[in-house]
Amino acid sequence: MTIKEVSEILKISQDTLRYYEKIGMIPPVKRTVGGIRNYQEEDIGWIQLVTCMRNAGLPIKVMIDYLNLYQQGDSTIQARYNLLKEQREKLLEQRKQIDETLEKLNYKIARYEVAVETGKLTWDKE
Repeated sequence: MTIKEVSEILKISQDTLRYYEKIGMIPPVKRTVGGIRNYQEEDIGWIQLVTCMRNAGLPIKVMIDYLNLYQQGDSTIQARYNLLKEQREKLLEQRKQIDETLEKLNYKIARYEVAVETGKLTWDKE
């Protein structure tokens, strides 16, 4: 698949795809004899993983570290496992903070819903 096709299918700009490859977030993409990127299934899988991880807020450095470990082979299985577990813990902590914030926002919204109906906001600890 060409970079244009991958860009359209995954809804990622061609510049972003080139950037991911350039900085080592995805393995180098094979090229045709003419030098055109020729994306394979495995490349698509890497791009989907990177996109998922980036959407979850994982730092670029973590993805580069993960790829480097992957490319070193099975001797790094434990290190990759540890890296992923550490990132999961960080995401769980972020989710906890988001849940707490949502709880506070929901409380405030409920108070304002009453205020909108009654025209009066009762005293509230901001």
